[in-house]
Amino acid sequence: MAGAGAVDLPVGAGAVLVVGGTGKTGRRVAERLSALGYAVRVGSRSAAVPFDWHDEGTWDAALEGVSAAYLTYCPDLAFPGAVEAVGAFSRRAVERGVGRLVLLSGRGEEAAEAGEKAVMESGAAWTVVRCAWFDQNFSESFFLEPVLAGELALPVGGAVEPFVDVEDIADVAVAALTRAGHAGEVYELTGPRLLSFADVARELSAVTGREVRFAPVSPEAYRLVLEEAGLPGDFAELFSVILDGRNASLGDGVRRALGREPRDFADYARAAAATGVWNA
Repeated sequence: MAGAGAVDLPVGAGAVLVVGGTGKTGRRVAERLSALGYAVRVGSRSAAVPFDWHDEGTWDAALEGVSAAYLTYCPDLAFPGAVEAVGAFSRRAVERGVGRLVLLSGRGEEAAEAGEKAVMESGAAWTVVRCAWFDQNFSESFFLEPVLAGELALPVGGAVEPFVDVEDIADVAVAALTRAGHAGEVYELTGPRLLSFADVARELSAVTGREVRFAPVSPEAYRLVLEEAGLPGDFAELFSVILDGRNASLGDGVRRALGREPRDFADYARAAAATGVWNA
């Protein structure tokens, strides 16, 4: 919508829909919005007003009275079906009067860029938050158990990644949802330095006080590990694609969006260790 992102979003303008509002980024976005006084609607299958990407019958109720929306697609925007669903929902949102859309995307994922384009063409004031791998994957997601077991066995070789703190992602998303000046921006969010998974293992060893090793494995072997854990085996291929060197550079999205430097992995690791999440 023309001009929707040119001014701050008034607190009483309508609800902010947070799709994936119980996930790593969505939960933090919802908490920040609530603290600022915005009415928040969590978009999930188990919410009071259910939302399901795969059931268009849930969309209109979720969009009722909504002025802005934060969009995350599970398991990943690069997965089959994401582009079609995100595009259709974005157009429906605009038809229902939603003025701002902020999309979580993956850095270096060519398939995800089609999803970004679909949001850009929806007619809303859009912002894309294109992210490196999350620091919190090691404490809140599929890398937690390997860290507790003392071995990160992954199909990534010596690749380096500028891991980003989810707290930074949430800060940028909330700024884009509520403040003027972010419409039409693609923010590439990374941390302040490049780390290999062997580097990550050493940093985790330092804060946990016990050895965490890195062990490279083949994509085929890792696919079996993922499937046994009930996760999509396609993640193994995605790892190989986005860790082929294309993301071995730092982005300036946190600085451009917030006017400060991104948080460092070491700071994240110390804070996470203090919660006891990695206590064996």
